[in-house]
Amino acid sequence: MVQTDTAQLSGECTAWRQILRSYREEFSQDKIRLQQAVGNTLPKDHLKDVEHLQNQFHIQLINIHDLKQAIKVHDRKVNYETETNRGLLNDETLAQHENLFDQYQSLEHTLQELRNEFKGFLERTH
Repeated sequence: MVQTDTAQLSGECTAWRQILRSYREEFSQDKIRLQQAVGNTLPKDHLKDVEHLQNQFHIQLINIHDLKQAIKVHDRKVNYETETNRGLLNDETLAQHENLFDQYQSLEHTLQELRNEFKGFLERTH
């Protein structure tokens, strides 16, 4: 068991979830914008891009949801262990926090790439 600043860990979890919520809102709106772009007549070479972007938005929205849920469960575990172990956390819980942070950073990188890809698509089609 390790003494740690659980308020900091919990705060990090809250921040990650808030940022993921923002991405979820953004990409939900982008899906609508993509559908509107499809409503316009697009050259056939853009249809492949549309399908790719639709698939990526769908996949990444699922990834956002799954990671948000994992962070939520982890945050509850941190709070539970803090209460029951007089402020001490298991080493596994701390390792899980680091693992979730790595997953969060990786997903955020992927989401930023998708954001840029969609922006480029909109620039090419408008």
